[in-house]
Amino acid sequence: MDFDESGSRLLTQEFIAVILAGFGNELTPLTYNHGEEPCPKALLPIANKPMLHYPLSWLEASGIRDVLLICPTAQKAAVTHYIRSDASTTAFPSLRIDLQVYGDTQDIKGETCAVLRNFAHKIKQDFVVLPCDFVPSPTFPLTRVLDKFRTEAPYDGSIATTCFHEWQKPEKGTSIEEWNSVPIPMPIVWDEPSGTLLHIDTPDDIDRNDSSIELNMSLLSSYPKVRMSAGMLDTHVYVCRRSILDVLHEKSSFDSLREEFIPWLCKPQYSRSKRRKYGSSLSPSSNSPSQGLALQHATLHTRSMQPSLHISSTSSAGEPRTAPSSPIDSEDDIEDRASLRVGIVVHRTQDGYASRANTLYSYLELNRHFLAQTSWTLPSDAESRAMIDSKAQISTDSMVGHTTKVEERTSIKRSVVGKHCIIGKMVKIVGCVILDHCVISDGAKLDGCILGKNTKVGTKAELVRCVTQAGFEVDAGETFRNDKLEVADWTATQESSEDNEDSGESTDGE
Repeated sequence: MDFDESGSRLLTQEFIAVILAGFGNELTPLTYNHGEEPCPKALLPIANKPMLHYPLSWLEASGIRDVLLICPTAQKAAVTHYIRSDASTTAFPSLRIDLQVYGDTQDIKGETCAVLRNFAHKIKQDFVVLPCDFVPSPTFPLTRVLDKFRTEAPYDGSIATTCFHEWQKPEKGTSIEEWNSVPIPMPIVWDEPSGTLLHIDTPDDIDRNDSSIELNMSLLSSYPKVRMSAGMLDTHVYVCRRSILDVLHEKSSFDSLREEFIPWLCKPQYSRSKRRKYGSSLSPSSNSPSQGLALQHATLHTRSMQPSLHISSTSSAGEPRTAPSSPIDSEDDIEDRASLRVGIVVHRTQDGYASRANTLYSYLELNRHFLAQTSWTLPSDAESRAMIDSKAQISTDSMVGHTTKVEERTSIKRSVVGKHCIIGKMVKIVGCVILDHCVISDGAKLDGCILGKNTKVGTKAELVRCVTQAGFEVDAGETFRNDKLEVADWTATQESSEDNEDSGESTDGE
């Protein structure tokens, strides 16, 4: 008998990871279908590895073993193929991935709250929500977020821990065109010593008060020295108690975790009315031993939260508003009740680059970031290297995939070229990401572009800061600048040209 294996089967996992892989509407036209074949966002390559590779690697290193991966039904075959491939099973040997899908008939439509509600029965313990598009820094382990939750949940009744990273502004002189809009930070208010997230300014808040932030006085009473930041981005990584799914069912009107539910989840920690209404659901009584007394006397532990001694009034909008604080709770009440606190971990830019590939701009920048970390990454096998002409000029900050052919006098600088591509003679490629199976004919010029897989670029065509749908074809000599090139537009142009030719032939015949 293998005693080690038997022991591992009996061990109950502490967390289950939930990876949300959506439609990728923000990355169109890269995620538009290629004919009837879907182009899943989760499988778009970053530095020639599927986007999904990065959160799975993060989980593998953290010790979490059970993964619930949720994607649209149309993407099931492609995602299944990847997670069963040799590349996946070799890279993540300890992960147990349960792939679940949702379709249009389930009335989910990709909203993150609806997806969690629908699959709540699959989540039996505390859980970690991750997006498929977050690429962490090697210096930022997931255990940093997990350990904060592990410490605070039993100590003071913390219900969730969030993760934000600093926004790295575009370099000076970077051209930000319409198709590659930058991520927009959401203003947050937080207490740095205890690592407590207190307020997230939602899109609705910004619409109501474009130049100001409304804060409850009870929040300031509990945390008199808060920090406000307008330069943080939500990673969409949340470690949560299982019990918050029950409240999510009650809040059936919420669609977005990031823009609605998590901002709302911050409020019960300082709103008495919300504590009374949702406290028992968010923090049900438990027989597990508390470490509160030990941590209170630990000299290195920062007390997470001051007692919320306040009386809430009601605003005209029906939400609790501020009033002078009043010591109406006894010490026993304060010590016994859970804080319902939401923790925050902040990853600083100086500690390593981390980002979500949730816009075309950030997708392009992530690819470029990996190029800066490499040194002339060419295929390692001799067969693939033989397909690169000796007269081709490939800079040391570029990456070329396996079995990609590069012909003579072609120049590739600061670019990622995928697998099985054909690059003709005297082609110039600068600052681009070229997905698999693309064909670029002789004399073509590409600058700052993202080409979807199977894109064909004709002889001496020129593309500047363009992004193409999979299967798009650029005719010889054509020029496009700052454009999203979709197959529907291309086929419409082709049909229009054919109609004009038919019309001309008919006229000549008459």
